[in-house]
Order: sequence, then structure tokens, then C-alpha cells
Amino acid sequence: MNKTAQIKKNHQFIKFRKLVIVSILIGFLSAFLGISLKKITEYYEEIFFHEVSVHPVFYIIFPVFGLSVIYFLRQYLFKKKENKGIKEVFESTQTKKNLPSYKIPSHFINGLLTVIFGGSTGIEVSTVVATATIGSVAHEKENVFRQYKTELICAGVAAGVTALFSSPIAGILFAFEVISRKVTRAFIISNVIAVSIAFGLLTILKEEPLFAVSVTTWHLKAIPYFILLGILAGMNSVYLTKCVLFIKSQFGKIDTHYYKIIIGSAVLSISLFFFPQLYGEGYHAIKGIFGSSSQLPLTITLALTFIAILILKPIVTSITLASGGDGGVFAPSLFIGAFLGLLLASILNSFFHVNVIPVNFMIIGMAAVLSASIHAPFTAIFLVCGLTNDYTLFLPILAVCLISKYTAKTIYPYTVYSYAPSLTK
Repeated sequence: MNKTAQIKKNHQFIKFRKLVIVSILIGFLSAFLGISLKKITEYYEEIFFHEVSVHPVFYIIFPVFGLSVIYFLRQYLFKKKENKGIKEVFESTQTKKNLPSYKIPSHFINGLLTVIFGGSTGIEVSTVVATATIGSVAHEKENVFRQYKTELICAGVAAGVTALFSSPIAGILFAFEVISRKVTRAFIISNVIAVSIAFGLLTILKEEPLFAVSVTTWHLKAIPYFILLGILAGMNSVYLTKCVLFIKSQFGKIDTHYYKIIIGSAVLSISLFFFPQLYGEGYHAIKGIFGSSSQLPLTITLALTFIAILILKPIVTSITLASGGDGGVFAPSLFIGAFLGLLLASILNSFFHVNVIPVNFMIIGMAAVLSASIHAPFTAIFLVCGLTNDYTLFLPILAVCLISKYTAKTIYPYTVYSYAPSLTK
């Protein structure tokens, strides 16, 4: 009896040791992929955005070129399979279907090309699927990992999100709230190890927060306006979700893919020409309004510009994705939230003289729209706090993220990840 117990104990120890080792490997590879994709994208997006600023003809050339290259890569290199985004990860965790290894270069390359050539989305979902694939491939390599498929996929995802947003807690929470939705001992072990490795790599590389902003305080008198921001954020997120679902369904009726590219490129080019803020991830535009928010007088022209951007961003994001671009709603949600927050704060200050702090509204708006778009409020809280490396606004962000999520769910119960056509039949 003791011998049997000892054998069982030894077997458990071997499984635990192997799980630790593979989690370290997944964490390092996923973080390396995430950091590499982020750095390369930032570098080339800045160069190409400068070129279109100097030579506007590139507003026409870049989108059609980028989407065409992605199409030909898919046809001749990536087995003619379209990238479905995070739905691919769901399919893998809920069925016996594994994520094929070509998804790593497919999402890496296509995500990069989409953003640098002006596609109005971000690399976050590309990173999530590529790093989930690292976890999926690892689970196939040894029989002992077969039962840990979801946990290892989540470890890759958590490390990738950590690498992008410098927040290990956001990485684990995203893996839990969006992918796994359950916690096991193996989940805790693999994800904590993976994000620790990812954060260690970020520390070694001395990665700076994406947005260098100074948050000093917030006031109780702003709470009613924060609540209003949460409701507006929920409504905007539903608009984004419905745009993505509707435009994808309409483009799905077009049989010839090059017609999709031509239509998508035309809409994208015109939109980018009039509103360069929509180019790529849009983080350059967010940094710009962060820098000028305190001394930005609200004029009719500026207010109309902000409103047009809030209306157009979900449309151009949807068209980017529907015409073959790679990406998701992470970056667009942050973008919409920042502009929505600044617009609301500017209106309150200009017409109602309440003297709210615009930067606070931008940061809270970013978290609120993301929370409502992916139905993951705790991920949004820690992700945005990680982006700014500041937790001063933690409590209002928490409240507003919950308000925005439940506002969105009340209006429309699905996200772009959870929606399935069969649900509405």
C-alpha cells in the first residue's frame, strides 16, 4: 500500500515538474513573440505614418497593398485558411481541435502588416492567438500534458498579454475571464509561472509604460460624471460590436475576395485621409491628446471631429477585419474610450463648468470601453493601470468598468467573441 502511494506521489511530482518546465518555456516564447511584434510594429508604423503625413498618396497605396499581401500570403503560405481571431482559441479549448503551428507566423505577420499599412485595428488579438498556439503546440508534445490543454493555452495567452501591456495580473485575468472561465491548480501554476517569466523579460529589457501620463488625484464630485461615462462607454462598445458583426456578415456575402480588398481599401483610404488619427492602432493619436488634453479648448470643429472619429472608428475597424486584416477590438476599444472620455470631459468643462480632470476621463474611458467590449472588467482595470503604470484611479475605474459592462450586456448580450449566428436563429 505504501509502495503504491509512493509511486503515485512520484508520478505526481514528475507531472508537476514537467508542467513547471513547459510553463517556463511557454512564458518565455510567448513573451518574446509579444515583445517582438510590439517593437517591430511600433517601429514600422511610425515610419509609414510619417510617410503618409508627408505624401498623402500613400493613404491610397498602403491599405490596398497591405491587404493584398495578406491575401496572397494566406493563399500561398498559410493553407488558404482565414484567421478567425480569438474564436479560434475558443474552438480549440472547447473541442479536440488543436491550433496548428502555422498560426504563429500567420498571426504575427498578418497582424504586423495590417497595422503598419494603416489597418485600423491592433496587434493584441494577433498576439493572443499566436501565443495561444504556442501553448497548444506544447500540450501536444507529451502525453502528460494532454489533460492540460486549456491551461497551457491560457499560459501562452497570459504571457502574451503581459508582454504587450506590462501587467501580469491583466494577463492572468484575461486568460481567466475570456478564455478559460474556470480556475484549476494547473491553471494557477502554469499561468503564474508564464506571466512571471514574461514580466521578468520586460524588466530585463526595461520596457516603459505605453502612455506616460501623470495622474495626481480624483474628486468625489466627479462620481456622477464617471457613472455617465460608464453608460456612454457601454453604448459605444455595443456600437463597435454590432459594427464588426454586421460588416463582417455583409462582406461574407461577397464571393470574390479581391472585391472585399478594393471596397475595404477605398473606405479605409478615404477615412484615413480625412482623419489620420484612425491610422493603425491609433496609439499615436491617444498620446497626442494625452499631451494636449489640459489646454485643449473645445470648439464646435473639435467637438464634431471627435464625434466623427467615434462614429467612424468602429466602421473602419470592422472594414479592416472584414476585408482580410488581422486584429480585434482591443486597440479600437482603448482608442474609442480615450476620445470618448476627453470629449465628455471637454463638454462638461466648457458648458457646465464642473472642472473635471480630462486625463482621468480618458484613462477611465479606455478601461470602460474595453471592459464592455470584451465583458472582462477586471482585465480592463489592470490592463489600463499597467499601460499608464499608475493605480491612482483604481476605484473609479473599477466602478465605471462594472457599469459599462452591465450597460453593454443589458443592451446586447454578446461580444464579438461570444456571438454565434446560431444564437439568433
